[in-house]
Amino acid sequence: MKKLSTCISIAALGLVGTTSGAFAQDVAVAVPTDSVFILNSLLFLIGGFLVFWMAAGFAMLEAGLVRSKNVTMQLTKNMALFSLAAVFYYLIGYNLMYPLGTWSVDGILSGVFGSAVLEAVGVGADGVDDYGYASTGSDFFFQMMFCAATASIVSGTLAERIKLWPFLIFTIVLTAVIYPIQASWKWGGGFLDAMGFLDFAGSTVVHSVGGWAALMGALILGPRIGKYAKDGRVIPMQGSNLPLATLGTFILWMGWFGFNGGSQLAMGSIGDVADISRIFANTNAAAAGGAIVAMILTQMLYRKPDLTMILNGALAGLVSITAEPLTPSLGAATLIGGIGGVIVVLAVPMLDRMKIDDVVGAIPVHLLAGIWGTLAVPLTNGDASFSVQIISIVIVGLFVCVTSGILWTVLKAVMGIRVSEEDEINGLDTSELGMEAYPEFSRG
Repeated sequence: MKKLSTCISIAALGLVGTTSGAFAQDVAVAVPTDSVFILNSLLFLIGGFLVFWMAAGFAMLEAGLVRSKNVTMQLTKNMALFSLAAVFYYLIGYNLMYPLGTWSVDGILSGVFGSAVLEAVGVGADGVDDYGYASTGSDFFFQMMFCAATASIVSGTLAERIKLWPFLIFTIVLTAVIYPIQASWKWGGGFLDAMGFLDFAGSTVVHSVGGWAALMGALILGPRIGKYAKDGRVIPMQGSNLPLATLGTFILWMGWFGFNGGSQLAMGSIGDVADISRIFANTNAAAAGGAIVAMILTQMLYRKPDLTMILNGALAGLVSITAEPLTPSLGAATLIGGIGGVIVVLAVPMLDRMKIDDVVGAIPVHLLAGIWGTLAVPLTNGDASFSVQIISIVIVGLFVCVTSGILWTVLKAVMGIRVSEEDEINGLDTSELGMEAYPEFSRG
């Protein structure tokens, strides 16, 4: 009797499962608009707070890779730059990036300078929120996090010798004007998008922009005192806390799932969710590939693995896959990320030979791996063109180099961007801020 009831239960469950499956197929054909709106908005919100968590990753990575006398300065810069990005992207940037203004220059500027409109005035045709897509607030929240991430890239490169306030002024202009204008060319439906430029989550739009701005700052600012000896030797300046740097890398790795996964921009169908799953898997595979290749390559070149290279190798892998995290296979994603790891290991000493002082390795990770990732898109996505990808990289690079170069030069002339030699030797924590991250060690 017990066996019979069990069989009946199993049969009933099977019937329910079959019916549910058929129902699921019907739903996949026509998902209610309410559900699409909710799920798409939820994707933006979840992706946004994961990208926000990357701010903590940048802060920990930089705090670990600078010397102890400059840790508080890096933490202060990361807190300040994120807060400034949030305010000025709202006041100016979001409206420049998307067509919310009353006039525009087609393909060049999406809208006028002005604040974003997010007030709760309703959903639908007469409101701000797009009932057929997602809430405007969730979209703004998600996009603002990308803008802030761009500024975080610049912070680490220029560490240990730049004044606080000139850096923050640069951050305001970068997040309010420079980043939004070039991002509108692709993500705001501008001329690069019309050309067929593909950059899924921002290998160029986000990462190389931060890298170009950092490179121009490093060239104008100059290297740290004592970094390069007169005989050509590079003097190692080891970071203060490798556990913190490692924690920061894992936080960034985690946040990247929101960075790339959220850039699917839709979660209202079975196909979208399947795509997001593949994006997560490929993002993870690329990071692993970059870390492994960096570990093996440093063992071969230096006879010992280099942890800082391994950390940056993982990040370079993540940057490399960001331009196209959906179409590669898992194997291809691992290889794309692995090449990012090669770029980091070879580019760091190359920059030192050029006497370009990049404290945390952000230029190899975000600029060079960003270029590689953008060029790799046609390898797995048949809709991409190598020529269009190259032209777009050059256009964005020239724009950011010219605008940021002018801004750095003006700041240098007007208020100075570099601390005094004495302050740099003593450390920016005490000279600029009057407080130390590790006072018990420095005074012991």
